[in-house]
Amino acid sequence: MAQLFFRYGAMNSGKSFEIIKVAHNYEEQNKDVLVLTSATDDRDGVGNVTSRVGERRDAIPIDEEMNIYDLVAGVKKRLYCVLVDEAQFLKRHHIYQLAQVVDELNIPVMAFGLKNDFQNHLFEGSKYLLLLADKIEEVKTICWFCDKKAIMNLRVHEGQPVYDGEQIQVGGNEAYFPVCRKHYHHPPLKDNQIYIDR
Repeated sequence: MAQLFFRYGAMNSGKSFEIIKVAHNYEEQNKDVLVLTSATDDRDGVGNVTSRVGERRDAIPIDEEMNIYDLVAGVKKRLYCVLVDEAQFLKRHHIYQLAQVVDELNIPVMAFGLKNDFQNHLFEGSKYLLLLADKIEEVKTICWFCDKKAIMNLRVHEGQPVYDGEQIQVGGNEAYFPVCRKHYHHPPLKDNQIYIDR
């Protein structure tokens, strides 16, 4: 039986690399997959899954109006899996459509994304994945400042921690650090700037 998976992790935990790896594993066995990503994330152009280790692949961008179920149902070849990157940016109706793909088309769906934003609120897509997913797994990484597990995302601007603002601000290592709870609330500062002792 197909299932809906949600694999979440803090920034820089390797979620996009995992999607590329899973897609490769299926395709190496001549099993077709469909790779999707949120159109919101345009850091490397819309419709790309890009990992920090340099791997990249094309994906179909999901905008607010897209009906994912209709897209998948319209594919003429047999799909063995649907892979979704940046799932936190999806809307409620998208998550229900992913569940419909699993339940009505019997195709497994693996969605990857952040659970919480820089203020530690759930993203809309993540909220509904937590409600609907058959299996929820954490993709782990370590805090930027210590050896503890990173569970939060610290937004930074010009060396300063940021705790207010718009929920969505697309960025990478220049704008976000994966951090533990302690360093989210108390990032190390030197001369009033975030300090990394390396």
